[in-house]
Amino acid sequence: MWIRTIAPEEAHGLVKKIYAAAVRRAGKVFHIVRAMSLTPPVQESALQLYQRIMFGSSALSRRQREMLAVVVSRANDCHY
Repeated sequence: MWIRTIAPEEAHGLVKKIYAAAVRRAGKVFHIVRAMSLTPPVQESALQLYQRIMFGSSALSRRQREMLAVVVSRANDCHY
């Protein structure tokens, strides 16, 4: 499947800010982040949701949350 995205070198405004944060966090901009680049408000909301789920207050430890993410990704045959 092909999805049109905004390349990091073409980003400006909110997308450029989101990409810069991704590079600081992970060393690169993963495709899942780029997939939402044509709708920056959605992209920003999705990343905020991820941050809250993975790093916010929870009965689950950070390790348990990561483990669940890996299991679900594997079950969905997702390789990121």
